Amino acid sequence: MTTYTGDEFEGATFQSASLKGATIRFSDVSSVVMRSVDVGGLDIDSHDLELGTLLVNGVDVVPLVEAELDRLFPGRGLRRAETPEGLRAAWVAAQGAWAETVVATPVHLVDAHVPDEWSLAQTLRHLVLATDCWLGKAIRGEEQPFHEIGQIFDGAAQMGFDMSIFRPEPPTYEEVLAVRAEKQRQVTEFLDSVTPEHLAEERDNPWGGGDWHPTVGDCVRVILEEEWAHLRYIRRDLAILGQG
Repeated sequence: MTTYTGDEFEGATFQSASLKGATIRFSDVSSVVMRSVDVGGLDIDSHDLELGTLLVNGVDVVPLVEAELDRLFPGRGLRRAETPEGLRAAWVAAQGAWAETVVATPVHLVDAHVPDEWSLAQTLRHLVLATDCWLGKAIRGEEQPFHEIGQIFDGAAQMGFDMSIFRPEPPTYEEVLAVRAEKQRQVTEFLDSVTPEHLAEERDNPWGGGDWHPTVGDCVRVILEEEWAHLRYIRRDLAILGQG
């Protein structure tokens, strides 16, 4: 399969063309217009869908998708909370949902993955990294908050991230669970004592760049967004793997 990168198709028009079976990853398809197209089996996954619009036959389906995801994942809607009490409830709900998935996953599937996606073990390692980034670095201001088993995202090296932080050999699943539990405990302890005033304080974007200065509350909500998004991904993939 041919792989295209860059912006060579920006502003292009495809007339009577076949993109059947094509895969598009980490690409900008904002403002793409499709007319008189066959979309049977079209599969779209966007991590920031709720921030924009998606028109299907003239109907913005984003509110419908978000409502259905909140129904499928009880407690997900709490991730938008703004008060200490609301964020504590949101964290409890997210961790309860994750506990169900971890307990229900057979041992032989914890390292299995569908093509181009992370396994359960890798996903938990990424959540370790997300906690380190948004709690350790953003909120607490730690210079080097990252645990060595964290799972970094593709392209981090090209962004100038110091990859030497991370251990080259993968950890055991037992170690992953232990480190993950410690990071969960840190978030729980932080939320137990956080105040409205603290949530309103501004911080720097831990990934740098841009003019965005998130509040402490924003950082907590990013952690919650990471938790629910990756829970959705791994449940989707485990369902596929379980069919084999």
